[in-house]
Amino acid sequence: MNYICEYDSPIGRLTMASDGEALTGLWFDGQRYFADTLSGRSVIKRLPLFGQTAEWLDCYFNGKEPDFTPALRPAGSPFRLAVWDMLRTIPYGETVTYKDIAVKIARLRGVATMSAQAVGGAVGHNPVSIIIPCHRVVGCGGSLTGYAGGIDRKVSLLKMERVDMSGLFVP
Repeated sequence: MNYICEYDSPIGRLTMASDGEALTGLWFDGQRYFADTLSGRSVIKRLPLFGQTAEWLDCYFNGKEPDFTPALRPAGSPFRLAVWDMLRTIPYGETVTYKDIAVKIARLRGVATMSAQAVGGAVGHNPVSIIIPCHRVVGCGGSLTGYAGGIDRKVSLLKMERVDMSGLFVP
């Protein structure tokens, strides 16, 4: 069973999803791949987990780095899960490139190289926006590409975290 609940953020409504124990999704309404990891029926329900997630989001949207993370259980392939785990290591207020992540994943897997494009596909399909911070990933040279929630939201999130935007640009 999937449970869902909405949250109104300063940059658009978010839909939270849970399996009853952990957060399985957090999407901006209308974003690419919206709710694509949900299978079966979804029921609107207020869960304690959704309250914790809303508390996390309130803290975040008030310009502070949350000091806790709600329980997460995103569904994906082993490769995507590895990329999403890597995203969670990107510090608040900092960015990395798709290539940086590809190099780290290659090292973890014991291979010489990894496609930054493959990493980009996994990043783009991240089902838990913001908390798994895919918005902190930029293209080589600072291009702001590839955010399923929209480039305007990506820029807003980075500014909220007080990222130095001087070297970043929208292609």
